[in-house]
Amino acid sequence: MSRGVLLLTGATCSGKTALALELAARFDAEIVGADSRQIYRGMPIGTAAPSDDECARVPHHLVGFLDPHERYSAARYAQDALRAIAGIHARGKRALVAGGTGFYIRALAGDVTLSAAFDESLRARLAHEARVHPPDVLHAWLAARDPARAAAIEPGDRYRVARALEVALAPRGATRADASAISSLRDAGLPYLKVALDVPLAEIDARIALRTASLLGSGLVDEAERIGASAVAADAVGYPQALAYLAGFSTHAELQAGLTRATRRYARRQLTWLRREPDTLWSPPENVEAAARLKLRW
Repeated sequence: MSRGVLLLTGATCSGKTALALELAARFDAEIVGADSRQIYRGMPIGTAAPSDDECARVPHHLVGFLDPHERYSAARYAQDALRAIAGIHARGKRALVAGGTGFYIRALAGDVTLSAAFDESLRARLAHEARVHPPDVLHAWLAARDPARAAAIEPGDRYRVARALEVALAPRGATRADASAISSLRDAGLPYLKVALDVPLAEIDARIALRTASLLGSGLVDEAERIGASAVAADAVGYPQALAYLAGFSTHAELQAGLTRATRRYARRQLTWLRREPDTLWSPPENVEAAARLKLRW
């Protein structure tokens, strides 16, 4: 059996979940999530996490395992994903990584230097800057230092902007004091194929409109109220809009329209990131199986 790893990514509503399930069944694979919001427990509606039935059909890893108030990093993700992949291979299965968080995919592949050594003074400075300046000021600062990473982060996401600035402003050549010698698929000597789903934008937009209505009908507002605004995960698309609705700042029609717009903007940011992703094969969903057979010898 090939130990190669399929990395499947794409914009929201490009069909990653359905295709990953189909391919996992066909190739006797297990799925490792690569979504920075599906990692949190108790948020299946807003994050469009795999259902209980889907997880029963195909084992999933790194989905719904963190408290919504807990911080998580790309470096930690890469280590956790490598452990999950090693376990999958030990069971004689193939590993399929699927998700839309481009930075997680890049970290796991080994196409980015994850972080510098912890610098307490730099972190304190950035925390101060975040308190005295509006979010767009720090986001503009990040865009000047690392345009690609800035394009993938919402200007209002203070935490992720600050952490990205911490990496961007660190001295060149600095390394994590706790970095593992093997921190990526490349380090581990595991071959991989990185595939981004090539789906027409008009089709993605149409699916987003349908998903928005489905999320609201499935209880997104109640889920957002339960999670609360203080959770780390509450900045995911959908939760700020739902919390604003609960606070009386919008009507239900405005909530639905705003959520659709925000999700479409998010999809475009994902595509902007993925177009800069190194060594990526852009493929229509129906061609991914053939690519995996050819490139990974699955």
